[in-house]
Amino acid sequence: MIFTGVKILPIYINNYQIQDAIESEARFAIGNRLTQKDIHDNVWKKVNEIGIPVDENGLKITANPGAVQISLDYSVPVDLLVYKFTLDFHDHADNRSI
Repeated sequence: MIFTGVKILPIYINNYQIQDAIESEARFAIGNRLTQKDIHDNVWKKVNEIGIPVDENGLKITANPGAVQISLDYSVPVDLLVYKFTLDFHDHADNRSI
């Protein structure tokens, strides 16, 4: 069980970090007057910093006047030596809660 935890726990921690980052980016994008490209660059930088295995097509950003939506879809393969599976993540954030 320790081996399984060591393999899976970092994946969930990384997902929590990127979810927090895109929520922060969505909240403050309008106030900071960021363009869609600026938002994309900031999120992509954080994705690379954390090491999330996602391609450019997995990151979708919609920025309209007064509304920002960010979604990030990616999968992480997990190899437990005797069993292999894939964890799918679908992170989403917007600034509607403000």
